[in-house]
Amino acid sequence: MSFAAFRKSEQHTDLGKLAEEHMKHDLTQEDRDALVKASTRVTMPAIIGTLAGLGLGIYAAFRLRRVRADMFSAFRAAEKPTHVIFADGRKEAIPDITPLMQPSRYGDIATYFFFGLGGTILGGELGFLLGTWSASRAISKDTARRRRIEAAYRRFKADYLRQEADLLESGASPSVL
Repeated sequence: MSFAAFRKSEQHTDLGKLAEEHMKHDLTQEDRDALVKASTRVTMPAIIGTLAGLGLGIYAAFRLRRVRADMFSAFRAAEKPTHVIFADGRKEAIPDITPLMQPSRYGDIATYFFFGLGGTILGGELGFLLGTWSASRAISKDTARRRRIEAAYRRFKADYLRQEADLLESGASPSVL
């Protein structure tokens, strides 16, 4: 998602005013209240999903770190060859790579960061999906309300497209959503 969507601009302000007009004139107070309630049904599962995902991501990172440390301990304790003897009788020493295999602090930081970030994103998206489904069900429960909201949205979209067409005909640059 681009951070440009959060930037204030004249086009976003005009679009917001147009949407407010349609909400006031095309919808009843009950419809507006239902839309506000539906928006809260989206935010709460998204927040809960984000926090749960963060917790699970950190837990998975902790488990992975423990497994890596156990594997290193087993690798260090195992008997390793020190020389290789070739068919022609030549003997070469094998370098000890044990220090290179040791888990590092930077690896631990990266593990916690990326697992936490991944859990946050995955949990947040799943929570958002669940919240959107719940909000959609709440709005669709009353068919008359759903029809009024859909009609208001169609009128809003038609007005917006008319404004875009007027801007294009006048030669001005259209706003980009």
